Amino acid sequence: MEIFNKLAYYMQFPFVRYALIVGVLISVCASLLGVTLVLKRFSYIGDGLSHVAFGAMSIAGVFGLTNDNNMVVILPITVVCAVFLLRAGQNRKIKGDAMIAMISVGALALGYLLMNLFTTSSNLSGDVCSTLFGSTSILTLKKGEVYLSVVLSILVVIFFVVFYNKIFAVTFDENFAKATGTKVNVYNTLIAVVTAVIIVLAMNLVGSLLISALIIFPTLSAMRLFKSFKSVTICSVIISVFCALTGILISILAGTPVGSTIVAVDAFAFFACLIAGKVGGRG
Repeated sequence: MEIFNKLAYYMQFPFVRYALIVGVLISVCASLLGVTLVLKRFSYIGDGLSHVAFGAMSIAGVFGLTNDNNMVVILPITVVCAVFLLRAGQNRKIKGDAMIAMISVGALALGYLLMNLFTTSSNLSGDVCSTLFGSTSILTLKKGEVYLSVVLSILVVIFFVVFYNKIFAVTFDENFAKATGTKVNVYNTLIAVVTAVIIVLAMNLVGSLLISALIIFPTLSAMRLFKSFKSVTICSVIISVFCALTGILISILAGTPVGSTIVAVDAFAFFACLIAGKVGGRG
């Protein structure tokens, strides 16, 4: 009863409600695209783009943009890099993993350098920690950021629902999709762009370094239990939303970092699904 009373008390504050709303929306979007990214072996793009987004956020800070306006810089840069990384991964002359490593590490280093050179904050270490690991940023959301997250999340869900069949075809057999007239390169580019949007949205939830966990863990957990694309996608969404809500509530009650707590719950859910899958014969 004490826990429920404490939750009821915290739910009176708008920032807690904002965190729960945005957390659910981001987890839904990440899990929807996560199945496709994992099956296409594009999950590494999430990690690379998260570092790019950190560098873009530092550039926005240099220009003195506030949290309400920094999307003007962060989102276009991340989208451009997503398309570039996708093209690089398809180029046999350039190793995709090497390109990811170069861009991600370079963006991370550049971002931290810019934050050191042009910072106006008295707590640089705390700001960097919050950006990288999502320590408190999800609990400091403003109403404008919530509205932006809602709009972008709705667009991501609409994209997935409308182009579900095309995404399914591109995910499993690109050659067959091309033979049937599907513009594979166009849909791969759209997937990369939507992934970039999800990465930017998720920065406030788990931070730059932990974003890929939102994409990978729910998908891999669902794959331990189900076989079909549709079943895995639905299960992945359910697991992702449950882990996000649980992680946020635990972090509020226990005072732990939000991002790390959510990822820890995701990891626990994966091992639980792994055991359940083996017991149920899925191995």
